[in-house]
Amino acid sequence: MNDAARLAQLAISPSGFVFDPHTGGTFTVNATGRLILEGVRDGLGLAALTRHLERRFAPGGADLERDVLEYVARLRENGLLPAGFELH
Repeated sequence: MNDAARLAQLAISPSGFVFDPHTGGTFTVNATGRLILEGVRDGLGLAALTRHLERRFAPGGADLERDVLEYVARLRENGLLPAGFELH
């Protein structure tokens, strides 16, 4: 299964509950985490995802980009994103 197909299968509720039917795992994410996960699932790149978060939460700056990359790394480590997934 390719990355896009696996990501498309994730069920993400507005409350932040995430179900991965591939593994049966369930997770809970906060509002920021939900937006990042939805953006990754929807195919947003790093720049577009960062702009989206800036509009929603107004943190801005290089720290936001670094934080997004770190969060994506945690998603990979926890099996919500494929091991080879990279955000560009």
